[in-house]
Amino acid sequence: MEKEFLQVVNEHQGIIGKVCRMYCTEQADAEDLFQEIVLQLWRSWPGFNRQSKVSTWLYRISLNTAITGFRRSRTRPVLGPLNIHHDNYSAPPPQRMDVQYAPELQMAINTLNKFDKSLLLLYLDDKPYSEIAEILGLSISNVGVKINRIKKKLKEILNP
Repeated sequence: MEKEFLQVVNEHQGIIGKVCRMYCTEQADAEDLFQEIVLQLWRSWPGFNRQSKVSTWLYRISLNTAITGFRRSRTRPVLGPLNIHHDNYSAPPPQRMDVQYAPELQMAINTLNKFDKSLLLLYLDDKPYSEIAEILGLSISNVGVKINRIKKKLKEILNP
């Protein structure tokens, strides 16, 4: 079970890195969030029923952790037996979102609430509306409406 889990984390660590960069401006916070997400994934691994794609499940856990579960405390105790060593998977890419997107767009994105950020992240990652809906627990039509509202808000911020 552990070997399969490590393989999944290695194959999909880019997703975790994107989530960390979306919600953290400091590298240390992004690294802490990365570890917290991996811990939450490990806790959820036995209950993953494989009815959805691994990436969909991983996005859901990662975004939920970033939105609700992450506390910037550096003294969080490890609560379960997780024998993952840092040399078993490579570190998340060092670049942050401000390296990938124009500074103006990054500033506009930072004005969004946490849920809208997660929706935008999935949209920018070219996820179909059906998968976004599954990850975030929305209807497909609601995803479209929310994305259009976010686009309008970002346009208003960028082009006052």
